[in-house]
Amino acid sequence: MSGDGTFTTWEEAVVWLRSQPDQAQLVRDAFYDDPLIAAAERYFHSSEWQEVTALLAGRSGSALDVGAGRGIASYALARSGFEVTALEPDGSAIVGAAAIRDLAANAQLPIRVVEEFSERLPFADGTFDFVFARAVLHHTRDLDGACREMFRVLRPGGMLIAAREHVISREEDLNRFLEQHPLHRLYGGERAYLLKRYYAALQRAGFSRIEILTPLGSAINLFPHSRESLRAAIIDRLSRYIPRRALFEFLLGRGRGFDYLLSLAGYFDNRPGRLYSFVCHKGVP
Repeated sequence: MSGDGTFTTWEEAVVWLRSQPDQAQLVRDAFYDDPLIAAAERYFHSSEWQEVTALLAGRSGSALDVGAGRGIASYALARSGFEVTALEPDGSAIVGAAAIRDLAANAQLPIRVVEEFSERLPFADGTFDFVFARAVLHHTRDLDGACREMFRVLRPGGMLIAAREHVISREEDLNRFLEQHPLHRLYGGERAYLLKRYYAALQRAGFSRIEILTPLGSAINLFPHSRESLRAAIIDRLSRYIPRRALFEFLLGRGRGFDYLLSLAGYFDNRPGRLYSFVCHKGVP
């Protein structure tokens, strides 16, 4: 740990976090719990990955997992039939490349691991059919460079999903977001950009079509909540103030009522650091 109370490596921060009983849910939600293969299998069955799978319908071939961390998405991609390369600059046995290699060996999955940064991809042009970047863009030192590199290594007709990126409405909101972030205080490295900043970087990289998945409109951005668990949490919160649970259960039923509420809430959602995802397509000449 450094003199200001932060940790010098992300591995140190995660080891400390896992030792704190009051942080057990955060550790589990971030998939930092062990055994790693169980955490990876939980991610594979999560509502987030199920939505990613739906976006990937009909696609196969080679996939690059950028900023792969512990390898949970690499595992999910390999389990889904892709030929996977995991890119992770941290060599850590707990949160980095060594952890991915152990996971691949334990799961008997052929995941290739490369230790490098996303702004400098050591692959030829048009190498991959799919690129997945989960919570990567807001960590990059060069957002435009990272987007250009991901575009470059995609084959024509390929797709990038940049998932769970922190967004702010105004530059002044950045410090408030960082102060509230449960992990930033441990090691730093967090960041958030205006929505138009992400979009412009992806557009300048060359993507022909960019779909934006909103914070309340996609299970990818809701996780660790699912739509059902979010509905239950809202009903619980309302019922604490107004003891009419049956009424709220009826109004926020599993059909259009809850969907309509989420669509309305989206117009007023200005939380600093709320999550967006981007589905980006590389055109065919």
